Amino acid sequence: MKAQTRLLLTDTTMRDAHQSLLATRMRSIDMIRAAPAYAQLLPDLFSVECWGGATFDVAYRFLQECPWQRLRDIRERLPNIMTQMLLRASNAVGYTNYPDNVVRAFVHRAAESGVDVFRVFDSLNWVENMRVAMDAVIETGKICEAAICYTGDILDPARSKYSLSYYVQMARELEAAGAHVLGLKDMAGLLKAPAARVLFRALREEVSLPIHFHTHDTSGAAAATILAAAETGVDAVDAAMDAFSGGTSQPCLGSIVEALRGTERETGLDIGAIRTISNYWEAVRVQYAAFESGLQAPASEVYLHEMPGGQFTNLKAQARSLGLEERWHEVAQAYADANLMFGDIVKVTPSSKVVGDMALMMVAQGLTREQVEDPSVEVAFPDSVVDMLRGNLGQPPGGWPEGLVRKVLKGETPRTDRPGAHLPPVDLEAAREKAQKEIGQPLDDEDLMGYLMYPKVFSDYAARHRTYGPVRTLPTPTFFYGMEPGEEISVEIDPGKTLEIRLQAVGETGDDGDVRVFFELNGQPRTIRVPNRKVQGSAPRRPKAEPGNPGHVGAPMPGVVASIAVQPGKPVRAGDLLLTIEAMKMETGIHADRDGTVKAVHVAPGAQIDAKDLLVEIE
Repeated sequence: MKAQTRLLLTDTTMRDAHQSLLATRMRSIDMIRAAPAYAQLLPDLFSVECWGGATFDVAYRFLQECPWQRLRDIRERLPNIMTQMLLRASNAVGYTNYPDNVVRAFVHRAAESGVDVFRVFDSLNWVENMRVAMDAVIETGKICEAAICYTGDILDPARSKYSLSYYVQMARELEAAGAHVLGLKDMAGLLKAPAARVLFRALREEVSLPIHFHTHDTSGAAAATILAAAETGVDAVDAAMDAFSGGTSQPCLGSIVEALRGTERETGLDIGAIRTISNYWEAVRVQYAAFESGLQAPASEVYLHEMPGGQFTNLKAQARSLGLEERWHEVAQAYADANLMFGDIVKVTPSSKVVGDMALMMVAQGLTREQVEDPSVEVAFPDSVVDMLRGNLGQPPGGWPEGLVRKVLKGETPRTDRPGAHLPPVDLEAAREKAQKEIGQPLDDEDLMGYLMYPKVFSDYAARHRTYGPVRTLPTPTFFYGMEPGEEISVEIDPGKTLEIRLQAVGETGDDGDVRVFFELNGQPRTIRVPNRKVQGSAPRRPKAEPGNPGHVGAPMPGVVASIAVQPGKPVRAGDLLLTIEAMKMETGIHADRDGTVKAVHVAPGAQIDAKDLLVEIE
């Protein structure tokens, strides 16, 4: 890349577009239809980012489709452009550390299934935590793009922790570790144009690697930063198709191409082709209106809270579920306070989630930073905070604040070395055999990797797939919103095998909650009974946890009860696991905050719950 003067671009539309619920909910069918157009009209793109990060588990969890199938389908239809994925180093595509051999096996499987460029990062910028994943990528012969996560402001003397020398030193370490490309991952869109000129000039002078820049447009100023980066010789930048750009997504690809036209950094991309493909995405976006981020205008508030583009919408949804939507600006301030309380850390999945958990708790309970840090004030910290300060995410520059560690861990000694070094290797074949017995079907290597990343999520997906078949082939409006009587759709379930489905009528809902559906399948009349999920709206509401009642354990957010760990009449001690909730793409453990006896359990596994629903009573 360095020999070229023109700027190379990566299109992020298929993975990062709008960095919200909309981005992670995008279905394979919409991506696959676009892939041949990219191959034919935009062959000069550096890469298309289309996999990894949150899109992996969301495919199983919400879209009822296999992320590996998505990757293979895109690879087949996009043979002349590199595919790119986001890899969370030792977290792979999960939210916890995995054994080293699992990380290596995942990387090798992803390379074989179609990934060309692996963007590897660590949520705390700890190079030691990146090496296993980087080595695995290099072993595959694919491109290892090792990324530095940008935070702070190198031109602000008050943020000296993340100075110019900090970024230069990390770049040197990543080059020495064998990276093929140096990535600069500005996940919140904090890098401003003047700072970009200083930073990229220094990186260009100190390392010999090509430089790839990724940012978000939450502030509305990211295009200026990209142009400044181009001036200083950055080799490649990320952008989103016009129809999916701006907001918490990337800057507009077409506008960047036009802005550089006639300069020595001209991209060479066909603006007509960009507009043609963008027109397709514009029509697709309408189908995902329910998942829009709600960001109506650029927000300079991002320089206060420093939330990554991928977290912004999820945290807003969590705040809404807790009744804090009208207090969003307090949440933003609490997020900034929590960050400084943790020592001013890099905030990207999964560390960003920990800061968000702490911020929501502070606002919900009316706690200030001073109270949280005060040793004399009792605080029940979120599990994610306890886990992070134990050292299970790794180490930030300078370590964790000692006073906060003492208060959170209550005398427990934290780990300061690499978490993955303490995890025993997984016997992959034994794990496959165990999973096959549990799920009741054979698992190939892709399925095994999905199971190892997310055992319960994958098991639930496999069970739904056995029941409903390849729903990934349904048209997007039908998948999300259903059909209306008289509507007809065509569904290609296999190459050359198409079903013509016409909905005729929907009957009355029975006492059992099932409804009769009358339809035609390839012209033949059919009838089926299915659960009517709409009847849940008239179901009795669950009791709510009483505010101030220490014996009531309420739901911190909406979700589904994944498991129950206690029984009525049994004793519990402070810290014991009561139950787990699956919500916001993750499982959250609910723990007892006091000793006592379980008086009642008000939910069962699989139950849908709302925020503040009464879950358990302890006396």
